[in-house]
Amino acid sequence: MSESELSVPAVPNARDAVRALRPSLIREVANAGFGVDDVLPFWFGESDRVTPAFIRDAASAALSAGATFYTHNLGIAPLRAALASYVSELHGSTSPDQIAVTSAGVNALMLAAQLVVGAGDRVVAVTPLWPNLVEIPKILGAHVETVALGYGEHGWQLDLDQLLAALTPDTTMLMINSPNNPTGWVMSRDEQRAVLAHCRRHGIWIVADEVYERLYYEDGDGPARTAPSFLDLAARDERVICVNSFSKAWLMTGWRLGWIVAPTALMDDLSKLVEYNTSCAPAFVQQAGIAAVEQGEAFTRDLVRDLKASRDHLVKALASVPGIDVKAPPGAMYLFFSMPGATRSLELCKAMVREVGLGVAPGSAFGPQGEGFVRWCYACDTARLDAGVERLKRFLALHGK
Repeated sequence: MSESELSVPAVPNARDAVRALRPSLIREVANAGFGVDDVLPFWFGESDRVTPAFIRDAASAALSAGATFYTHNLGIAPLRAALASYVSELHGSTSPDQIAVTSAGVNALMLAAQLVVGAGDRVVAVTPLWPNLVEIPKILGAHVETVALGYGEHGWQLDLDQLLAALTPDTTMLMINSPNNPTGWVMSRDEQRAVLAHCRRHGIWIVADEVYERLYYEDGDGPARTAPSFLDLAARDERVICVNSFSKAWLMTGWRLGWIVAPTALMDDLSKLVEYNTSCAPAFVQQAGIAAVEQGEAFTRDLVRDLKASRDHLVKALASVPGIDVKAPPGAMYLFFSMPGATRSLELCKAMVREVGLGVAPGSAFGPQGEGFVRWCYACDTARLDAGVERLKRFLALHGK
């Protein structure tokens, strides 16, 4: 047989479910900024401040003491105990046996989905939404349907009846993120109560991404320490899995440390999943987590105060720009607003990077329901925000808008 007659091997590809995943459009915009001088980046969900010193010092001490070995799959006992005390104080009695430490919040979301979702299952998600929550179930072969928040005079709002109608008896899991990335929407206690009752009736799992729970600005009868949580309403032994992270409340994005609150009955199986994903979070990072939880309350309160001031400052500045429609959201660290050209948000954001060095995230990165908007992370000082607004004005002037 001649060489020309030999069969050509097929191009090696990942499986179809993986190839169909959405790429990160935020990263695509950030990549457009490479080689552009003096870009002001507001596209990623993190502060421009470093992790506080008392947390960094705890990690350094742990490294110096030799905390470089494997730990229990579910986390070291002192961190699980510290987290149980922290969650109990915020949301009611929680045992260390209901806590699992994970290698970041996104890892916690993947583990939670792996626990309860399989190929062919039906999942519902409320959007616009950080794309990881929508794409994770698809990796597992599940089918994801979305219910969109609406935008109006009072900002982003949930149509509760629409969500309940979507949660049919054949639904396996609801994925919900409140406070929400990108909109800053916060699910009310009454909405949570109605959704929990409905999911109980139909045996639907709730996976609640509550990573931004401490970044909550509604005072009510007094300053609130946390946004409404499903943990405030649900018993610890029912179909509710809450995911959290050290990234936002303690500025630990690069540390990759998170946790799960889940029924004790899931923990043995969750331990197996952790083993087959990451084995454990690094020991010295877990020691830093203990410092964050046990020593970080004053820091977090000051952070929320500063973020609220930055939010209000940026809302006022953007509201003065013709063509921009912006509302102050009750939670998270983003403004998700409409502006001229945002109906093609990816192209708009790339152009702003190239032409004026302004980096914001396209609304389309958060699903079709986000098109027409852009996301601006305001977790920085007001002078930096003002510089960004001036660049936005310059871009609009260049395009006659």
